[in-house]
Amino acid sequence: MADEPVMLYTDGACKGNPGPGGWGALLRYKGVEKELWGGEPQTTNNRMELTAVIEGLKALKRPSRVRIITDSQYVKNGMQQWIHNWKRNGWRTASKKPVKNADLWRELDRLVNLHQVEWEWVRGHSGHPENERADALANRAIEETSG
Repeated sequence: MADEPVMLYTDGACKGNPGPGGWGALLRYKGVEKELWGGEPQTTNNRMELTAVIEGLKALKRPSRVRIITDSQYVKNGMQQWIHNWKRNGWRTASKKPVKNADLWRELDRLVNLHQVEWEWVRGHSGHPENERADALANRAIEETSG
């Protein structure tokens, strides 16, 4: 039987967009949890959403089955739909503009390819307990960064 997946709950936040930002990730595997968070003094909400997933995946010590739960349509749709065309078009959008946050998309793509990943979207700020925890970690990071 296949091993149960690592659950990775992620969120990003920004005070002002751009402005001070933070990301939070909650990893759960077989009842063990790990909280991660960090921030940047000047960033965007989308960069923090991407960074949360990247840092969560970086924390894994070996290739794993991972279910990523995010409230970011941007991240989920980017990885499930848009990235294939961006790569084919030399990291340009359908309107031939450079893909925003291409550095982070490339890193996320590299990390996702090390694992067996499933994506799940949840509505943010709707009482989903783990999403609320990831949000709290992201906001804690903003406080620590802009402290």
